[in-house]
Amino acid sequence: MSNSFDDPENEVGLRLRALRLSRGLSQRALAKAAGVTNSTISLIESGQMNPSVGALKRVLKGFPIGIAEFFAFEATPDDQVFFAAEELKEIGKGGLSYRQVGGGAPGRSLQILHETYRPGASTGSVLLSHEGEEGGIVIKGRIEITVGDQRKILGPGDAYLFDSRRPHSFRAVGKDECVVISACTPPTF
Repeated sequence: MSNSFDDPENEVGLRLRALRLSRGLSQRALAKAAGVTNSTISLIESGQMNPSVGALKRVLKGFPIGIAEFFAFEATPDDQVFFAAEELKEIGKGGLSYRQVGGGAPGRSLQILHETYRPGASTGSVLLSHEGEEGGIVIKGRIEITVGDQRKILGPGDAYLFDSRRPHSFRAVGKDECVVISACTPPTF
């Protein structure tokens, strides 16, 4: 599937415009919701302004959407039902791979990930916490999951489900890579 964000010189502008249009917002409406000027939105979308991270965060509050979700956003047609393996959008890095079904299409209330952890890879020492619920099933390998004061090592076929506002983390244990299929609602990764 062709990606409309192939122009590296104006990826942010093209992405912002596609996201704004997918949400049915005018430049003026987005500017008002974000607390920035209409010309700021126009300059970013036209590629005449490359915003700082702080400026981009401010603009994205108008949706609202986080930076990770913004860069994972793909202008996927709402009626697309099936996704080939190569159409899953990579949103991870380092020892973790998160491949997202549907490319982060806006308006969806469910996020599905194919997660791959290299041996020893983890979500980090700082526990994660966000709105929603998440759950998953371990397909391969072993993973240690911490949720609040609970910790357990899960293997193939084992599953988890919890309120994502509870602090949590994931870490692959053992010498094999770990694969998990997970879902989160609403999409907050």
